[in-house]
Amino acid sequence: MPATLRAVQADLTTLQVDAIVNAANSSLLGGGGVDGAIHRAAGPALLEACRLLGGCPTGDAKLTQGYRLPARFVIHAVGPVWHGGERGEPEQLASCYRRAIKLAAQHGIRTLAFPAISTGAYGYPFEPAARIAIATVRAAIYVSPGIREVLFCCHSAEDLAVYERLLGQAAT
Repeated sequence: MPATLRAVQADLTTLQVDAIVNAANSSLLGGGGVDGAIHRAAGPALLEACRLLGGCPTGDAKLTQGYRLPARFVIHAVGPVWHGGERGEPEQLASCYRRAIKLAAQHGIRTLAFPAISTGAYGYPFEPAARIAIATVRAAIYVSPGIREVLFCCHSAEDLAVYERLLGQAAT
């Protein structure tokens, strides 16, 4: 049975999934936006665990426990800063989604939720980022049959509408 991909409008830190994906910076030591919210909700043990990881390059991902979150795990994925799209940003963005799916599969994670990586402070245009997210996740889960559900967690109704439209197009 293929995995289900769907979009939801929710607070990522409250989702009842095996893992949530953090739109992390390369230090993994917390920041603003989604990253800061996850660190606040998970508690200080998350920061301690992230310190031990020694950072993470753009386009890659690393895994920690979820600590105080409902999710058992946090996958910290480092997306690119947008510089106009000519510095490898699409490839780096796709890579961090692929790496997150690979980590999920390696750790028996069956349900996970992604934020819109790189679309906040990193400035990646929302719809192109959503297209990359959906296409990359769909291809990656095809070779990771243990994953049952992937949620694209949206901050606003406008973001949700974009994901729902793109998911509808991708399904036809």
